Amino acid sequence: MHQNETIIRTEYSEIMQKSYIDYAMSVIIARALPDVRDGLKPVQRRTLYDMHELGTKYDKPYRKCARIVGDTMGKYHPHGDSSIYGALVVLAQDFKMGMPLVDGHGNFGSIEGDGAAAMRYTEARLQKVTQEAYLADLDKDVVDFAPNFDETEKEPVVLPVKVPNLLVNGAEGIAVGMATSIPPHNLSEVIDGVIAYMKNPDITTREMMEYIKGPDFPTGGIVVNKDELLSIYESGTGKIKVRGKVEIEQMKGGKERLVITEIPYPMIGANIGKFLNDVYGLVESKKTSDIVDISNQSSKEGIRIVIELKKGADAKNLENMLYKKTRLEDTFGVNMLAVAEGRPETMGLVPIIRHHVNFQYELATRKYKTLLNKELDKKEIQEGLIAACDVIDLIIEILRGSKNVKDAKACLTEGATEKIRFKSKESEKLASRLRFTERQATAILEMRLYKLIGLEIEALMKEHEATLKNIASYEEILGSRGAMARVIIKELTRFQKEYGRPRRTVVENAAEAVFEEKKIDVAEVVVLMDRFGYAKAIDSAAYERNREAADGENRYRIRCLNTDKICVFTDTGQQHLVKVMDLPFGKFRDKGTPLDNVSNYDSSVENMVFVSSLGSLIGQKLLFATAGSMLKQVDAAEFDVAKRTIAATKLGEGDRLLLVQPLGEHETVVLQTQKGMFLRFPAEDVPEKKKGAVGVRGMKLSPEDVVEAAYLLGENQEQTVAFKEKEIALHRLRIGNRDTKGVKK
Repeated sequence: MHQNETIIRTEYSEIMQKSYIDYAMSVIIARALPDVRDGLKPVQRRTLYDMHELGTKYDKPYRKCARIVGDTMGKYHPHGDSSIYGALVVLAQDFKMGMPLVDGHGNFGSIEGDGAAAMRYTEARLQKVTQEAYLADLDKDVVDFAPNFDETEKEPVVLPVKVPNLLVNGAEGIAVGMATSIPPHNLSEVIDGVIAYMKNPDITTREMMEYIKGPDFPTGGIVVNKDELLSIYESGTGKIKVRGKVEIEQMKGGKERLVITEIPYPMIGANIGKFLNDVYGLVESKKTSDIVDISNQSSKEGIRIVIELKKGADAKNLENMLYKKTRLEDTFGVNMLAVAEGRPETMGLVPIIRHHVNFQYELATRKYKTLLNKELDKKEIQEGLIAACDVIDLIIEILRGSKNVKDAKACLTEGATEKIRFKSKESEKLASRLRFTERQATAILEMRLYKLIGLEIEALMKEHEATLKNIASYEEILGSRGAMARVIIKELTRFQKEYGRPRRTVVENAAEAVFEEKKIDVAEVVVLMDRFGYAKAIDSAAYERNREAADGENRYRIRCLNTDKICVFTDTGQQHLVKVMDLPFGKFRDKGTPLDNVSNYDSSVENMVFVSSLGSLIGQKLLFATAGSMLKQVDAAEFDVAKRTIAATKLGEGDRLLLVQPLGEHETVVLQTQKGMFLRFPAEDVPEKKKGAVGVRGMKLSPEDVVEAAYLLGENQEQTVAFKEKEIALHRLRIGNRDTKGVKK
């Protein structure tokens, strides 16, 4: 070990804890959450600043996105190019942003979830509003600059944004242990709210909401819980319910169609496809039979999803069904979390505006201090030049009599005449009285002769007047908060006039969508299932007419109601439930549908052991028998569940289910093994267990023997089975005890 090295002994968990907290804070502050002042995350701020530095202004040609991304990565944001390009793309999407900040040229993705083209193909430049309201005044020392990651460049800590961007564009971000979700708002309304706050800093959230009615999503839609917005904006958290906009259009022949022209904001992207699938699902699951066709006719002009209806369909009821059963009514979870004064904070509407206004005063103070200092410098030089014009002959005499600039400057600033040759004592006397400042002297020495022309002197006087005016104006703004507020409000009003647009989202209190499901006429049907697992339902009369053919062609024939469910027990110990309503109902000769299509049953890995209607089983006990000789009775009520698939029994490793049968009175169980052992015993010897139990042993098996078949015999029932070319009468077997070896046949 080197002499200057020290080993620090510490608890591993402490290092982990400290490291993880450091990591979490860096994700929260420097990656995932926006700053309350400019409403931007670091990647967005850096990208916009880089575009400003590259000069990609709104009136200049577009620049390749790859250039912007590469430059941002190299100078300010040393992370993956996909994260920078992803942020740039979102800044240009008018369906994501309340007010896009980047003007994109090329394929920047679509509302339906298509991704943007690769950055080598797309181009971008700043929007006019970004230049004027987000990046102006960076040269006037209005914000602090910090060194970049390798200390070769400087980057702004925050952009001097003059509009409340956090509210206008909203924000979404997932940090560590916290997330932010702020909806976009209307620029005009938010500016009205800011002005109202500046006039009355004690404004309440309720009063503020007279200006800011609610969120304004770029996709439009309808916010339906207006009354809940007050508590959401008060606390900064809550759930906003948004609906798409549906219009009912009349078609030829008295038919109607539903046309969705606006979608809820959370439906942007892949969720449009999910919505279409949900509507298909409603038709397939027979929740409605009124929808004839659905097509997505959306284009650049906007969203247009058309749902054609049957003649006489209740369009209003169907509209409510879409709100209730699909994502056409969705929830936007609000959590207004942002970084304020270096720490994450959840804020309501008024505190966000308070932070914004305080930031505006800070920007204005720094801007006008910088401008005032510039004007004071100008004033000093202008006064020096004006004074110099009055004694220009003397100054020329000093310059001609000087050996070097240093002597001339000393004479102008301190009246030092010793080293200068004068034409007369009078001139020397006048020169000794000169007291120009250092900067004035420099300006005089650098002055060009044409400045002595009459008109130029006049222009200088006018310029001086303008400078004095500016100084007075800036001093007034800096001297009074009211004057500064007027300047800020004037600028905000200009932005409002130039960039404001009408509200897109309607905010109202809408009644809960009530969808009345059609009452099903209960009828008796017969479910037919052939040996290939194709199933269908036909009415009882059709079955009776074709009974002989139906019994001959089908493995199962189940009489039940159309509201019932079919239980399918399989050798893997599963029970699948199939709604009779999900099976095709039609004519006797219709093919039917494979059971795999309407349930979780998989014919490639499972075999049916027992099929029955759930209604006919309730109130009965079911006997279970497995190849491993495990038996039990289970109350059929345990199989009346909401799930489509459950484990009907617990099987040991390598075991499979052989028999499921309802029990009657005085029945006996017969077990037959592969090696020809037969055991008959009373069914009542099998105890009742829960469906999750393994059961008890039915017969003792010799090594490598398994139960091949299990039978249930009613009292006086005769049954003969074939075993190794012998006929065995099961009803003649002697009744023995459960859990014995049985007899060899």
